[in-house]
Amino acid sequence: MKEFLVQLFADYRLTIIFLHVISAVIWVGGMIAIRFAVHQSCAMITDPKIKMERAAHTLKRLFTIVTPFAVILIITAVTMAVGLGFRAAAMDAMGNVIDDYAMSLYQTVHIKEAIWMVMSINLAVMIYRRNQAQKALANNDLGRAKAMLEMISKYMVPLNIVLGVIAIFIGVVLRNAY
Repeated sequence: MKEFLVQLFADYRLTIIFLHVISAVIWVGGMIAIRFAVHQSCAMITDPKIKMERAAHTLKRLFTIVTPFAVILIITAVTMAVGLGFRAAAMDAMGNVIDDYAMSLYQTVHIKEAIWMVMSINLAVMIYRRNQAQKALANNDLGRAKAMLEMISKYMVPLNIVLGVIAIFIGVVLRNAY
């Protein structure tokens, strides 16, 4: 598998990097647009049910758009991490550190991958909560719908925005490390 990823990256380097960057831009940018533009517009709706229906619908559209990009981002991240040879530059076959600077970059790659994985889990939970809110709205359970949606808008989306910006910054650091 390692040889396949190394060859894949060698053959499609620019495409893989482009897909990785555009996926991050769409995922993080979509959340920023939802949180700071759409959320503010929805807040102006006075009818609570209509407000929550608009929010649930908007989140469904966002999640439909960003989920494939989240998957692409993870796949390209793994491909780049292996294809760029971070481990090979940092450690020998026995697992001994051969270069401290390369090892710090290798560890940074793992931090970035961990951030994207936490964001992916958070995205999955947001999708679940949105679906639960939709069911609650269908049953006229506005209290439950509000609880499901509020957690997404107040905490979960902002968390993913912050983590996404950090991951993008780490990507820039890694890209310019050599």
